[in-house]
Amino acid sequence: MYLAQKAKHVIGIEIIKDAIENAKENAKRNKIKNVEFHAADVAKYLPELAKKGIKAEVVVLDPVRAGCDEKVIEAIGKINPERIVYVSCNVATQARDIERLSKKGYKLIKIQPIDMFPQTTHVETVALLELRK
Repeated sequence: MYLAQKAKHVIGIEIIKDAIENAKENAKRNKIKNVEFHAADVAKYLPELAKKGIKAEVVVLDPVRAGCDEKVIEAIGKINPERIVYVSCNVATQARDIERLSKKGYKLIKIQPIDMFPQTTHVETVALLELRK
């Protein structure tokens, strides 16, 4: 929802239907109209957006621990966003995916660990990638 304040249009894709229903309700309660949400597998839905010629300035990724499916990486290459914000709970799969994205023309600009679960060994990392010009 926060991104909707900063963008012309936001598309949210999440496989968990309840999360999508909650997002729609939040948008309605907060009178946010420049968003749309889809309950779908991003590995299947994102390539469909790419086929339709949808472009994005920014893509925010927060995949499961296994990281991004190769189809997601391919679709991002076609959507061609200027920036990618990649949130991850697994630095190994994030590193693998950043390597894949670098082959699509992206450069890692910054990576920041975030201790969302103090007193545990779990850490989230947020990476910013930009399209090389």
